[in-house]
This record gives sequence, structure tokens and C-alpha cells, in this order.
Amino acid sequence: MCCIYAWCGRDYDEKSFCEAMKKTVSRGPDQSRLFVSDEGIMGFQRLSIMGLTPEGMQPFLHEESVLVCNGEIYGFQKLRDELIEKGYSFKSDSDCEILLPLYYEYGKDMFSKLDAEFALIIFDQRTKEWIAARDPIGIRPLYYGFSERGTIVFASEPKGLMPLVSGEIKPFPPGHYYKDGEFISYCDIAKPDNVIKDDIETICKNIREKLIKGVEKRLVSDAKVGFLLSGGLDSSLVCSIAAKKQSTPIRTFAIGMSEDAIDLKYAKQTADYLGSDHTEVIITRDDVINALDEVIFLLGTYDITTIRASMGMYLLCKAIHEQTDIRVILTGEVSDELFGYKYTDFAPSAEAFQEEAEKRVRELHMYDVLRADRCISVNSLEARVPFGDLDFVRYVMSIDPKMKMNSYNKGKYLLRHAFEKGDYLPFDILWREKAAFSDAVGHSMVDYLKEYAEGKYTLDEFEKGCEKYAHAKPFTKESLLYREIFEKYYPGQSMMIKDFWMPNKDWEGCNVDDPSARVLSNYGDSGK
Repeated sequence: MCCIYAWCGRDYDEKSFCEAMKKTVSRGPDQSRLFVSDEGIMGFQRLSIMGLTPEGMQPFLHEESVLVCNGEIYGFQKLRDELIEKGYSFKSDSDCEILLPLYYEYGKDMFSKLDAEFALIIFDQRTKEWIAARDPIGIRPLYYGFSERGTIVFASEPKGLMPLVSGEIKPFPPGHYYKDGEFISYCDIAKPDNVIKDDIETICKNIREKLIKGVEKRLVSDAKVGFLLSGGLDSSLVCSIAAKKQSTPIRTFAIGMSEDAIDLKYAKQTADYLGSDHTEVIITRDDVINALDEVIFLLGTYDITTIRASMGMYLLCKAIHEQTDIRVILTGEVSDELFGYKYTDFAPSAEAFQEEAEKRVRELHMYDVLRADRCISVNSLEARVPFGDLDFVRYVMSIDPKMKMNSYNKGKYLLRHAFEKGDYLPFDILWREKAAFSDAVGHSMVDYLKEYAEGKYTLDEFEKGCEKYAHAKPFTKESLLYREIFEKYYPGQSMMIKDFWMPNKDWEGCNVDDPSARVLSNYGDSGK
């Protein structure tokens, strides 16, 4: 992970800008640099992953333009070779150095050509234009706000914008670029161009091959790579594919509560099967409660699901940062949005299932992807998300939703069946029922958080506290506690998050008062 900033106008204050950058130094602890001009200021904080030499440091300059980018450009070597043939030259092995030459060749059309996770800002000194863009899923973060004089200001995280802008901070919309005061869509990855109605074996073969490619390209790194392993299907598949591709044992990491960690045993079973170098991190009630304030600050959210699921991920990544020299982490996020949650078993039709999937993919940047980015980056690590591979996402979103619905009496059947052959995982792991990550760290963790919140408010205090908020109004003592901590750090910025992540309450069986799948009637053996 790296961190980028830009104040796109002459009214900038360099001292305030530099002070704001200090708030996100964990994203880029290796080196920091500014580009200052009469037209604005750009900042970059580096976490060295690709092209580790000093020549890979940003901002990059090409002729009369300047760029900062937080990103991974997959297959950049081929693009660089093509640019060299056109007469461009390069000083480093950094993947991001190709971006300005691409901009010179293709202009804004370049964004749809990238197989990448990225957020970038360009200052074109030829035209005095500021251009920014973000990848179609929003895996790399970018936010914006406006100075007192109305100048747009960008930063990787909202906490870096709080000292610089007045008024509302907003997430940069994924799949868009910014130019001349407008946000223009270049890719709506959630909306399929066509519907794939191949037979199930053809579809599963393609799912397998595309996910394998998605993992393979994310193993390329000049820094050391590790894997989060929950013992669930998604992270276990990522680890299994990687283990088959590497000649030495992969390093896997799992976390659980000291008394009732559901997933630790499954993670160890998977690690033993794969022969990985496996590490377990055990946490207690005090670890969770003591980290709550810090986690909400680093996340910039009040969402219940995001915060619960972040407790274990943050503490696990903290241990990885403190105890290892790993810099890159592969995770299993984005699978649920593509193949379904426990609650999507209640979808009343294939059309409703598809509509819900499209909604969830478009909102990923506010929930699961946000969680993975912040928990990992605050510990000076880089997150890579194979299930978020653009080719993979496009394909799965195009599959006939009738085939993705749970008509097989097993959620995510297509994904499981795709890896049934090839000895990827033990049968018990491949076909194990899904458990929510926050619950699987240990049911006690969520129970402790609820208990802690219950002790904070009387019924009268709770009711009065909820009335203070119009947008995303708290509805439990736990949600009120999270909102009040959020407001302490991000006063008046609740619109950064659309609302609480909850099952679709319009569906029969989903009108619940807690986001955990544990409250659904079909949870069954998921928590065992």
C-alpha cells in the first residue's frame, strides 16, 4: 500500500498539507515526497512492493506531466514493452511508471485498458488539468473534499482530508475518472454485458481457470507475500492455488478468540493439508475491547458488520507486521458478493439475486474492501484480492443468476464444484458451510462487543442518543456506540458510508435486527 494526496489549486497551504500526510504514514512508511507547483501540490508516501530501488519513488514525471498512484498494474511488463517500441524509456522496474506514457498515448481511454487495482492523480501541466481515477471495484481507496475556496482535494483516506477540507468528504466512485469538475464512468463492472448460459461443467472450468490466473498474477512481488487463512472456503482456495504454484511452503496466518475460535481448527486442517508455514494468533476479550476505538478510527466507518469483522483482521495483521518481514497479504474478500451470502438463499427470484449481487459489488468499497484495505494498510502491508480480479468478476457477474442461486442445497455451489477435482482442498473444507468471519473468530467476540455496548447506556440514554442522528440512525446500543466513536474522529461525515450493511429486509426471512448470518434461520451448521 502507498498513500497519495493532491490539492488541485493555488490556495494550498504546504505546511497543513504535510501535517495531514503524517496521519497516513503507515500506508507508506518507507519514503515521502512532494511535488509543488504554482497550480497545486501532490504528495506520495511509499510502501515498496514493486521496483524497490529509489528510481521507483513517486511522483513520476514525464515531459510536462506528474503522477502519483497507489496501485498494482498486472501484466505491466507487456505494456512497458509496447511503450518502449513506441519510443518511451523507463528509469525503474516500478509498474506504475508506465502510467504517464499510457496517458500520453491514450488519454482517459487508458483507464479501461488497465488490469489493475489503482487510485491515481495526474497533473497535466500542458493543459493545467487535474485528472484522477479509481479501479472498477474500488480496491484501492481514494476520497475527496473541497477547500474553503472550493478547490478539490484528494487523499487515500478520509482522516488525511479532515484537516484540509471544509464540508463533506466523499469516496471517489469506483470505475470513474475525474476531469474538469466531473466524475465520468468508464466501467460499471457489476453490470454484465451479456448472460452466460453455458453448461455447468464449462462454467465451473472457467471459474477455476480464471481464479487460478487471478491468484497467480498477485503472487508477483519484489517483497515477501503471506496469506490470511480463516479455514473458510474463500481464503482456503486462495491459499491452495498459491501453494500449488510455489516451490516453497507458503506462510499462512489465522486468528481466533481464546475460548471458542471456530475457524482455527479448520485453518490448521487446511494448513496441514497444504504444508504451509502456519501461525495462529490468539486474542482475548480485553484485546478486542481495547482495540475498538483504534479500529473505528482507522476504518472511518460506523457500520456494525465492518467493525466486527475488522477486529480480528486488524489484530492479525498487527501481529504479522510486528513479528514478520512480510509486506504483501492475499485475502479472500469479494467472493460473497459474487456467489452469494447466507441471506441470498432467500432471494425470491434469479432477477432479485442478480440485482442484489450488482448492488453489493457496487458498494464493496464502503464495506468488505474498505475493511481489508484499512486493517492491512494501517499495519504497513499491502492487500491483494484475487476474487476481485477484473476478468474473474466480469465472468462471474455474467453467469445466468439461476445457476448461482442456491438450488443445490449448498451455498456457492459453482465455486465449490469448480475445485472439486485436483486435490485443492480436503472434502470437509471444500464443502463446509459458510460462517461469518466475525463469528468464526469466536462467537464470544461479538457477544463481548454487544455486552460492552449494553453497559454503556441506559434505555433512556440509548433512545436519546439515537435521536441525534438522521442519516444511518443507530438501532441498537452496539450501533450507537460505534456511531459515537466514529463522530469523535469524523464529525458530520456519516455520508461517507451509505448505510448499515444488512441483509435485504424486503425478502422473506431476512427482516432481522442484526447483520450477522447467525440470526438467519438457515445458518444451521455454519457456526460449528
